[in-house]
Amino acid sequence: MGNGFQVQDRFAAGAQYIGGRLRPGTSGRRQDVVDPATGRTVLRYELAGADDVDAAVAAARAAFPGWSGRTPAERSEALHRFAAVLAGQAEEFAYAESLQCGKPVKLTTGFDVPGTVDNTSFFAGAARHLEGKSAAEYSGDHTSYIRREPLGVIGSVAPWNYPLQMAAWKVLPAVAAGNTIVLKPAEITPLTSLMFAQAATEAGIPDGVINIVSGAGRDAGEHLVSHPDVVMTSFTGSTAVGRRVAELATSTVKRLHLELGGKAPFLVFDDADLDAAVQGAVAGALINTGQDCTAATRAYVQRPLYDAFVSGVAALMESVRLGDPFDPSTDLGPLISRQQRDRVAGFVERARAHATVVTGGEAPGGELADGAYYRPTLITGAAQDSEIAGAEIFGPVLVVLPFDTDDEGIRLANDSPYGLAASAWSTGLYRANRATRELRAGCVWINDHIPIISEMPHGGYGASGFGKDMSSYSFEEYTQVKHVMFDNTAVARKDWHRTVFGDR
Repeated sequence: MGNGFQVQDRFAAGAQYIGGRLRPGTSGRRQDVVDPATGRTVLRYELAGADDVDAAVAAARAAFPGWSGRTPAERSEALHRFAAVLAGQAEEFAYAESLQCGKPVKLTTGFDVPGTVDNTSFFAGAARHLEGKSAAEYSGDHTSYIRREPLGVIGSVAPWNYPLQMAAWKVLPAVAAGNTIVLKPAEITPLTSLMFAQAATEAGIPDGVINIVSGAGRDAGEHLVSHPDVVMTSFTGSTAVGRRVAELATSTVKRLHLELGGKAPFLVFDDADLDAAVQGAVAGALINTGQDCTAATRAYVQRPLYDAFVSGVAALMESVRLGDPFDPSTDLGPLISRQQRDRVAGFVERARAHATVVTGGEAPGGELADGAYYRPTLITGAAQDSEIAGAEIFGPVLVVLPFDTDDEGIRLANDSPYGLAASAWSTGLYRANRATRELRAGCVWINDHIPIISEMPHGGYGASGFGKDMSSYSFEEYTQVKHVMFDNTAVARKDWHRTVFGDR
């Protein structure tokens, strides 16, 4: 796989993409991109510093008048070409994403890459449909209408769990609406973000519209978010880092979009299809090795189904195949790093004092010992207020707790500061409909967990942040709404002038 793709050759000129060209960073520090399946370094590059961020912002600012001045149809055509280039390079993108993240190739070829191509195609169409209120004479004497205008230079920061998809989620609505952008990917996974920007250039999107700075968060990231020429920032990552981003952005009165952590509940009522719930729980908990902010992390199962659900999930988890991400039969790859694996293991080890590890709870040895692997883990007997049930673990760990009444189940599901996603499992129409109303999450699935589509928004409640990725709703983040009002009377003295001039 990869069609002869060589990482070192591809990024020999550097891992910063500024003004349509690769260049080295200037921070004086180097970063390794490590294959988490083997521990092998696949690229060493110079990190971006403040000067690189300044250069990228300047390139974006210079490109803004031309790009924002293009018609929606012209931007749409460019994005359609972009989607075609991405589709033509699908194999290389899948290879690079699996290499830097340890994702099984069946995930990158079946989800990450086609999802990104589809997202690009969606925004190519959406670029021609920026909607607003219809023009009308709302006051009687004036015609009012709405303009949606691009903001300017966007500064975005993306995480390491879905580098390609997150690059697309940040870049596409911004540029479709006429903005230009500087994106900082996670420094440990910059490969596909850089390739994404290169593909945009190949598609004819002008130099400077999409720029990538590969640097550390405290250096390049903070400088980007606080840059005076950046008018809006979009951040996806942990809630803790999101708070810091908010501090920096609000200090310079920037518009802000935050997509933060999650602890998605998986609510199983006693009339659910048990087999479907078991299958859905394992798939929803283990997607991307659990490194997904919408992953199923805490299952609440009504007591009549509880024992059967636990035994079914345990058996299915034990059948999951860990292995080489490039082996098509591999179900589960490693975590992003040994550090992340050890973090996940720490949660599980602390939970053993008050809960039961039904299956998993260890790193495999043998051929997988050099990688950051961790077995699928099922935990029962934990208290609702325990760390394992409340904290975002970001690994292949599912906690199962029982409940008795519907009221209790919904209350427990909502008992979290997070509110990004949730699912409810029931064959009852009224039960399911109640769950959609009362579960406090930005996305609620019924009898499924995880699927996303380009046409629908993604974003959360509470500690999971605010604002939307994907869909036409994302344009709310990246456009300025302007009210334009024309006088239709041609009368010099308006009736309302009496409030100033009195009876004169």
